[in-house]
Amino acid sequence: MTLWLVFALMTAAAIFAVLWPLSRRAEARGGSDIAVYRDQLDEIARDRAAGLIGEAEAEAAKVEVSRRLIAAADAAEREPADKGPAPLWRRRATAVAALVLLPLGATAFYLSVGSPQIPGAPLAERRAQQTDQNRSIATMVAQVEAHLERNPNDARGYEVLAPVYMRLGRFTDAVNARRKVIAIAGETAQRQSDLGEALAASANGIVTEEAKGAFDQALKLDSKDLKARFFLGLAAEQDGDRTKAASIWRDMLDGAPADAPWTAMVREALTRVGGTPPAAAAGPSAADVNAAAGLSEQDRNEMVRGMVARLADRLKQNGADLDGWRRLMRAYLVLGERDKARAAADDAKRALASDPDDLKRIEDAIKEMGLEG
Repeated sequence: MTLWLVFALMTAAAIFAVLWPLSRRAEARGGSDIAVYRDQLDEIARDRAAGLIGEAEAEAAKVEVSRRLIAAADAAEREPADKGPAPLWRRRATAVAALVLLPLGATAFYLSVGSPQIPGAPLAERRAQQTDQNRSIATMVAQVEAHLERNPNDARGYEVLAPVYMRLGRFTDAVNARRKVIAIAGETAQRQSDLGEALAASANGIVTEEAKGAFDQALKLDSKDLKARFFLGLAAEQDGDRTKAASIWRDMLDGAPADAPWTAMVREALTRVGGTPPAAAAGPSAADVNAAAGLSEQDRNEMVRGMVARLADRLKQNGADLDGWRRLMRAYLVLGERDKARAAADDAKRALASDPDDLKRIEDAIKEMGLEG
């Protein structure tokens, strides 16, 4: 608040200094000139009487000043009345308006484009921020490329650079980077499927034979690799085998978690080839289990056991459903069948052993439910 008051006082002082002359009464210029020339004639007469100038010089000066006096008088008579100075009230009103409107206008403009709450930044910090902003993606890519020229066996560098190439549309460079990673660090399912994706992108979205080979190799290393399965379905569609494509994509959706982010894309692809996406897996949700807990023993058994049996059968066919195992163990606990819950926990750990992340999550769920040991 104090800062705003200081700004207001400074603005007012500056405006007063500029506009104050407008509030003063002004005289007509013609009248001022006539008075000056008359004073000059009197001064010439005093200088002649004092002997400061000669008679001839005095007469010549008087003639010149008299000529100017007559010209000024004639000009004052010819000047229209509306050419005179503006009325005093009008000039004062202009000064007051400027005093009020200029600060208000400046304040409104500042509030629209600025903020007094933004803290100041040191010069060095501002320069550092500007430097960071000026570093483009192309510059960073060039730096990584220069690093890889000096360190051609840095697999991590190629692994970081490859997805950047993909985003930049440099698909041929992405293919080369993916191959470098495999050559240096060895193949994995993910690296092979990433290579297949880059090959397909470099062929304008066509899954070529070379790309198929990469996806097939990925599935040999991990039969659950989602990217390889999806692209092989796309390859079947491009080859005109819509039935095979639908089969691949339907298998991906069977038993998939309901909240999996990739299911919408697979369902759309399945619909595109004329397939019917499977209905969402029917297993007891947390709400179902909680509702069953409030029923009679007979009603609860009829409600829960049917859902539990269907869920258990589905998990035998596809044990990759982490959420399904959680629901199954919780349902057994609601039914009071703790031994079956522990058996389901053991089955879940075996089914998810190939995925460290899912295995860690199911172990946490087992501990939360008290089923460890």
